[in-house]
Amino acid sequence: MAALAALAVLLPALLASRSTPRPPAPVQAGPVAKATAPKALLPSFLVPMAPELSVRVHLTHTGVVETLPLEEYVTGVLAAEMPAEFELEALKAQAIAARTFIIRRLAAGDTSGVPALDADVTDTVAHQAYLSKQDLEQWVLSGKSEQLAKLERAVQETSGLIMTYQGQPITASFFSASGGYTENSEEYWTTQIPYLRSVPSPWEATIDPGFKETVTLPISEMFGKLGLRVPARSASTSVEQETRTMNKLFKILSVTTGHKVKDISIGGKVFTGREVREKLKLRSSQFTLALDGENVNITTYGYGHGVGMSQWGANGMAKEGYTCTQILKHYYTGISFRQASHILKS
Repeated sequence: MAALAALAVLLPALLASRSTPRPPAPVQAGPVAKATAPKALLPSFLVPMAPELSVRVHLTHTGVVETLPLEEYVTGVLAAEMPAEFELEALKAQAIAARTFIIRRLAAGDTSGVPALDADVTDTVAHQAYLSKQDLEQWVLSGKSEQLAKLERAVQETSGLIMTYQGQPITASFFSASGGYTENSEEYWTTQIPYLRSVPSPWEATIDPGFKETVTLPISEMFGKLGLRVPARSASTSVEQETRTMNKLFKILSVTTGHKVKDISIGGKVFTGREVREKLKLRSSQFTLALDGENVNITTYGYGHGVGMSQWGANGMAKEGYTCTQILKHYYTGISFRQASHILKS
């Protein structure tokens, strides 16, 4: 408790990385990736033992608060947020991001979104998805000991390591997959964060089975979800004329730096790409629309809000031999690495 009390005097966080609604659910495992660890390891000075620190997790389904050491918490997050089949260096990058998130939150004394005062964080994507001790015990009983050992290795080999910017833990936002580029923070949320810049992420297109998906909605259903009325159709209008008229109902007005829909006109009303994504429950705000008779085909690219690290992109980089620190430096512009113990002592 003394360590937690000391955390409360640190500077407040720039912003809570998961308090802003964000939909990235745990990424779905695709084809099993060959678990080949790159030869390059972290320099020894980067991997001392993490400080003794506990995290209190509110388990949503039971209401129980589970208290456990920091690195065990990171293992539970890693198990929930990234498939164990991913490359080891991608798992290590995810472990560092997860650790950075919780250290930033604890350092700020941030308990937003937690229903009980005796917890630091929940086990949902409102903060970070997390699998409890009991969940991981079931992994062992169901024959997944090897996968769990791989996650524990990723956590151990990055023990205590976090990302910082100007000496402070960063907002380590991440998501499942980009559509080719990540997003500037201010183009999805509202705050411009210097290390959350749009960068190319081409790896997903070749390895993510859900990179491109199309959903079909009746025009009436789509308009209803957007709070619009379907324009009346004239019986005297030819099918060709009617098609031209209906096609004018959709017009992308602008795109973001990350190639996602920024503003779009639908039925004469302007929406942001994020609004359309959330109202229609699309996988991402990078999408195209095409009429098909009485239906609209909506094709999305990638999955998630697009800010920070792409998990599938990280896996693609790892497959090409990039180390976890190289992956993180690609997705988080201008960051450095420090031990959590240095933050706690500062």
